[in-house]
Amino acid sequence: MLTPAEKAIYEWQMWVPGIGEAGQQKLKESSVLITRCGGLGGLVAYELAAAGVGKLVIAHAGNLKPSDLHRQLLMTSDWVGKPRIDSIVRRLGELNPLIEVLGIPENVNNDNVADLVGQVDVVVDCAPLFEERLLLNRETVRQGKPMVECAMYELQFHITTFLPGPETPCLACLHPEEPPSWKRQFPVFGAVSGTVGCMGAMEAIKLVTGVGEPLGGRLLSMDMRDFKVMKSLIHRRNDCVVCGN
Repeated sequence: MLTPAEKAIYEWQMWVPGIGEAGQQKLKESSVLITRCGGLGGLVAYELAAAGVGKLVIAHAGNLKPSDLHRQLLMTSDWVGKPRIDSIVRRLGELNPLIEVLGIPENVNNDNVADLVGQVDVVVDCAPLFEERLLLNRETVRQGKPMVECAMYELQFHITTFLPGPETPCLACLHPEEPPSWKRQFPVFGAVSGTVGCMGAMEAIKLVTGVGEPLGGRLLSMDMRDFKVMKSLIHRRNDCVVCGN
């Protein structure tokens, strides 16, 4: 059950209609995988840790580079050249020592994807490479786990949620093949990745608590140059190689 310390920390969010102690208990008992944990995933992880999600599994390889600092808010300038996952675990532990943070110094690949997805209730996909996104999609469909999909480019971002079940689409319905223009490095502001990261965290909170309506089957897009918002339907493809018949 929630301890007095937890009730004191999460008091304000438990006032949200539909949350209360029961919703906070669901967050405490939940587990979320975040891949990866840079400018986008870092904000997802930060907000989920602050909200009291009981276990965060974070897959992120590589050392910190100077070019990461303008958007990766779980990093510090004195950490350049060191493993990013160590800074991620340390910073999240400083924010909320009441939760478990499991840092995996690897990116998603064929060898680890089944184990990573199998450890959690919800997956939040923040990978910069589409190869990783399609791997996660295949595995979440196979294991029947929901996946929040977040992406950004320049001043634009997109977010949707793929729910398990025969009625909802998956990422392969939207992108049957890896887009040829998708690159590891691209122009972006940290404020853009942070915005969609916070929205991705809220989607995960909604999935865990049952409060609100997730973006199942809908793609929300925004261009922050003029704050134009568009919501599109995503249809399930019967010939999808992952979730189709």
